Amino acid sequence: MPPKLGILAGRGELPARIIQACRETGRDYFVIAFKEQTAPETVAGAPHAWVRLGAAGSALQHLRDAGVEELVMAGGVHRPSLSALRPDAWAVKVFAKKGGKALGDDGLLSALVSALEDEGFRMVGADDVVSDLLAPQGPLGAIVPAAEAKADIALGIEVALGLGALDVGQAVVVQQGLVLGVEAAEGTDALIERCAGLRRSGFGGVLVKVKKPGQERRADLPTIGVPTVTAVAAAGLGGIAVEAGGTLVMDRIAVAAAADRAGVFVIGVPVADDAPA
Repeated sequence: MPPKLGILAGRGELPARIIQACRETGRDYFVIAFKEQTAPETVAGAPHAWVRLGAAGSALQHLRDAGVEELVMAGGVHRPSLSALRPDAWAVKVFAKKGGKALGDDGLLSALVSALEDEGFRMVGADDVVSDLLAPQGPLGAIVPAAEAKADIALGIEVALGLGALDVGQAVVVQQGLVLGVEAAEGTDALIERCAGLRRSGFGGVLVKVKKPGQERRADLPTIGVPTVTAVAAAGLGGIAVEAGGTLVMDRIAVAAAADRAGVFVIGVPVADDAPA
């Protein structure tokens, strides 16, 4: 039996999916739920403790008291300012190592992973806990991108990698060779909604999501699920392209079915990333 797992639960579907996997396999687990971040229904019936986002020392004590040995980061968080975060002494040390960079940037997450391992925990990726989360190469449903969409995907990958190299975001929307928008602090859902009003007539366009070059794979990999498909269809876009082997897909079967119903494609594409991990 694998060691007891601590789940640092943010927003979205991923924390619940990891909890479900632990229950199905009989693995012991404990959840750190962050106030004003984690949905209460995510931890219903699960062993957990509520912690303020900046109270890292309190979270560490809960994890030690629960006998946790491995940790997984699951789900995103809204990125408060430092004044709103009110980091405790342990969190301040992590921020200081990164020169005060904004919460949620990959440099800070890498420092957080390193700091947690220094505390004696072993960090694992979500795909280490749930084996079928990573996007495969090729279409997930029956619909495949047309030639115009393939050109937009290629441009989207190029732009997204450049965006990621600056440690800004992981997603971009491209239509007919025009970049409609790039992801920043607002997140993917807000990006899709914003681009809905910027679409031109004709082919709908593509949401492209890839991990950042050299990104810490155990934290904040790009993620899609049925809500992403629904949002893309509602925005009038033609489909979604994600990095094969580098993007988490919440329930491939459900995503493929939702895409087919909505008449959009979802495809995993290879992405070259020669940056050091």
